[in-house]
Amino acid sequence: MRKKSKFKHSVYLLVALAMLLYALPKLSFQNGPGWVLGFGIVWCIFAFMVIASHLHFIIGVDEEKQKRLDAVRKAKLAQWQGKWNEEGRVSQRS
Repeated sequence: MRKKSKFKHSVYLLVALAMLLYALPKLSFQNGPGWVLGFGIVWCIFAFMVIASHLHFIIGVDEEKQKRLDAVRKAKLAQWQGKWNEEGRVSQRS
């Protein structure tokens, strides 16, 4: 199922790139400060954010982070289980 998800993000990345390449020549950045320039800049920023988010997912940065978090969770669980076992032994002795 992971590959299907990455395929979906790859397609969305290609669509966003195509949209940016199509629209970039049509946007006007030469008229000086104004609404048209502001719209063009904001639109490009949003397009780059979409592209960056899909690249972030495809590269798998989240997977590495998830593995580290899982290791921390396992260590904490082992600590808690150790504490519970010790508390159970102490309460049985009393």
